[in-house]
Amino acid sequence: MHITSLPGKYGTGTMGKEAKAFAESLREMGFSLWQTLPLNPVDMSGSPYCSDSAFAGNISLIDPLALFECGLITEAELKENEYNGSKYASNHSFAFEKRLLTLRLAFKRLDEDTKKLIEIFASQNEWVFPYAYFMALKEHFSRKAWWEWESDYIRYEDAIIHKDEFKEETEFYIFTQYIFFTQFRTLKEYANSLGIELMGDMPIYVSRDSADLWANRHQFRINEKSLAPSFVAGVPPDYFSEDGQLWGNPLYNWEKMEKDGFSWWKKRLAHSLKLFDKVRIDHFRAFASYWAVPAESETAKNGEWRKGPGMKLFNAFKKDFPELPIIAEDLGTFGEDVVKLLEDTAFPGMRVIQFGFDPDGDSTHLPHNYPLNSVAYVGTHDNNTILGWLWDASERERAYALRYCCFGGNNWGEGGHYSPSCRAVIEAVWRSSAKIAIVAIQDMCGYGKDARMNIPGTCEENWSFRIGQEGLDGIDKKYYAEINRIYRR
Repeated sequence: MHITSLPGKYGTGTMGKEAKAFAESLREMGFSLWQTLPLNPVDMSGSPYCSDSAFAGNISLIDPLALFECGLITEAELKENEYNGSKYASNHSFAFEKRLLTLRLAFKRLDEDTKKLIEIFASQNEWVFPYAYFMALKEHFSRKAWWEWESDYIRYEDAIIHKDEFKEETEFYIFTQYIFFTQFRTLKEYANSLGIELMGDMPIYVSRDSADLWANRHQFRINEKSLAPSFVAGVPPDYFSEDGQLWGNPLYNWEKMEKDGFSWWKKRLAHSLKLFDKVRIDHFRAFASYWAVPAESETAKNGEWRKGPGMKLFNAFKKDFPELPIIAEDLGTFGEDVVKLLEDTAFPGMRVIQFGFDPDGDSTHLPHNYPLNSVAYVGTHDNNTILGWLWDASERERAYALRYCCFGGNNWGEGGHYSPSCRAVIEAVWRSSAKIAIVAIQDMCGYGKDARMNIPGTCEENWSFRIGQEGLDGIDKKYYAEINRIYRR
């Protein structure tokens, strides 16, 4: 469950009391791990997988109540953050604009002690100045893409000359990140104190219009004259899309990255490991080989496979990080190069039971085939809910799935917290030998496909799922505590 999906008053879930209460309920049910989606700022559609920073935090997740409690905003200003629309869907634009305005008010009221703490934060996070300066310039240029700015600012090495002209606005954006990571650290420490580890999610790519590319463009495959990519990221036709998925992200210049010892990736990994106990790396297969699509293409069909950095990158990681608590998202189309990379890194891969229900096959996604060194999912943020899948499946697929999961009776279509078919699928995953088993909050509650988080390859109505407090309160905690006990989870 992503933090945005938590209940609350402020347009989207936050890192406040509801997040702490959720961690408490996880402990009560015998869980030991909470996986979120990426914490990065989101794009216009609410996706955290095409962000303007690989390092920054999404200010919409900042808890306004905590700002009020430490005296940085008034009660009336706190009230302004309350959202009167649907409590079952995040309003990312409302939350962002309200949080931005509230943080501007708070910034004007900082005392000297807090300013010193912010200076320490900035000195310990070298990424934060380029990001904050990027955002300051974004505001100055009416939020246009960086390649549309005035010529003196398009290249970071030129723009840095003008930094003093934007000093206050840059300091404001540093402050927003200080608040974000202070609140997140408080949440993580609280969850850890309850025996709950936090598992983060690292998107493999960043947006073209990002502080990362603007300040480090030589690390990416960008034409120096046009400042545009010739090829962009995506995946070929797959389970989710007949045309493939055209993501449009710029690709990495792995040869140049290798020459400086993959320094940018090392900084990124160090940042993630400081935040989380475990990190899932999205689209892991691209480290073996990645799909490059001509930038002018309208679909991802016409791409080509190109060789990634492979073990060179992970050997570089091992020099700096004695332990790598990484989960490899190895889903989708892949070949022997991906299999070998997984073997060489020894990272656990992912298994998703929904992908396994082929009546004529013996899929690696069926629980009896899960290796110990794997992470088993009932479904991910990209999947339908399990109840939604059962309704949409063919009669033959559904019959096989229900029989495989030892479901009896004819009430498979019942939803809600006590949905018998959802429980049967969850228990099938829990019985597997995978060392970690994960269930989405929607499947715990037996929700249908209208609660789905994302449909890959589409841009509308994604990333907004939000659970009401009554939904969380209705979860059968004794049931989950019991299956965690029975299956030694």
